[in-house]
Amino acid sequence: MNETGGVMAAATVGTLPGRFVPSAIRNLRRPKVLPGWLVEAAGFALIFLVTRSFLFGNPVVHIDEQFYLFVAERMRDGAVPYVDIWDRKPIGLFLLYEALVSLPFDPVIAYQIGAGISFTLTAMVLTRLAREIASPQAAWLAGAAYVLFMPVFNAGMGQAPVFYNLLVAMAAWGVVDSVKRPEHPPLIWRGCLVMLLLGLAIQIKYTVIFEGAAFGLILLARGFADVWSFKRLAATGLLWIGVALAPTAAAALWYAHIGQFDAFVYANFVSIFERDSDGWKAYWRLTKEVLVLTPFWLAIFLAPRLSVSAGDEQAGSRRVIVIWCLAAVGGFLLFGTWYDHYVAPVLMPLAVLAAPALARTAPGERWYGRLLLGFGAFAGIVVMVYQYRQHGSTREYEAMDTAIRQELRDGCLFIFEGELAFYRTTNSCLPTTRIFPNHLNTYVEAPAVGVDPHQEMARILASRPDVILTRAAHEKPYLPNLDTRRMMAEGLARSYERYAALRLGNKEYWLYRPRR
Repeated sequence: MNETGGVMAAATVGTLPGRFVPSAIRNLRRPKVLPGWLVEAAGFALIFLVTRSFLFGNPVVHIDEQFYLFVAERMRDGAVPYVDIWDRKPIGLFLLYEALVSLPFDPVIAYQIGAGISFTLTAMVLTRLAREIASPQAAWLAGAAYVLFMPVFNAGMGQAPVFYNLLVAMAAWGVVDSVKRPEHPPLIWRGCLVMLLLGLAIQIKYTVIFEGAAFGLILLARGFADVWSFKRLAATGLLWIGVALAPTAAAALWYAHIGQFDAFVYANFVSIFERDSDGWKAYWRLTKEVLVLTPFWLAIFLAPRLSVSAGDEQAGSRRVIVIWCLAAVGGFLLFGTWYDHYVAPVLMPLAVLAAPALARTAPGERWYGRLLLGFGAFAGIVVMVYQYRQHGSTREYEAMDTAIRQELRDGCLFIFEGELAFYRTTNSCLPTTRIFPNHLNTYVEAPAVGVDPHQEMARILASRPDVILTRAAHEKPYLPNLDTRRMMAEGLARSYERYAALRLGNKEYWLYRPRR
């Protein structure tokens, strides 16, 4: 469910001088009639609008987003995730998309507006956190760095981290504020709010549990410093764990109520550990990601050598942010796949920790900020343009959508390879519950989808879909499952004819219909 082209593209570009970015911000003069927070929010929203404008309305920005949108729309028609449409993402992500597509306009625009709002709010919270260790101007630039860098890792629009990052950032703000309040009576209830935010985030992405554990321990350390008894610490810790797990428990209870508890458990907690590795490719992705983050490494590890010592309160806030960063890195590294958008949660604490370097104004120190913001702006645009060229334009998509529709009658569309959005825009029936193409066409997913891919492919071909979409034979397959590819080739040769060959982005696709 991932693509790696973004980091490849970013790793090959140089950096712009970046002089215009910080200088333009320095020269801004706030209108006296507007509150500062509104000016800051408008700046973040403007960055989002300008850098993503050519993607608005495009239904094929990223296949993950296509899938979330499709599942959300089918949920409104009564489909049940993990039962009618299989995946391993938490139910909260699909519920979020379902809420967005309920807005009274085009669903693609709706989720993209939701993404823009989430980017803006997250950047505002990061700005507030960065003010703990940097000037207001540098803190704003840290928020801008987050908005600029997310597309570098293929998370520029509606990927899951775009939404749960906001909840995690709010939780981090709560922790930083709580640590600064010794012997504060409401600490228990503030901790409950922090854990509720994290619990909601966990229902968008389970790896948030690492940040949750770190924040919980930090809050308990605050209680320990306030001379809480061990009994009180233990009771409070259990309370906070319960609050954090409550949204997931609610989802599990609902699935148990409808008799699908086993399906929920397998999809959410078992299948991820059954995936095969793609070997050296994962380590190559990790290497590229580490290299692309070089501007952050320089800003965080080199620039502080030029700074003065921080006060106790500032040092305490920095420690919380450092622990947050380590927890996010641990969640990223644990599962070993290291797809590019998995870096997105790490970008938040990195942006905050880089804020002091963004405040540098001395002639020999300005390059930290220029490199960070310049690279983020340039590489982010390059990656989004690369993805646009890879996935195709709205016009190309509509041409292929029309070609599919004209052959759909009483049967279904089956997308063996290609953009999943066609299931949504053609309103096709589904020939399988494993509709995400990678689940049946890649070897890494073969042992981890809850069905035998060979048997499932045989069942799909036996149902004789009205239209089958595949990539052209000369296109290089992605981590191919050789067994299901052979079955598809034999089934097409035996019972289907190719009736169209169309380009979508930088790939050619073939459309097949049953022989008549």
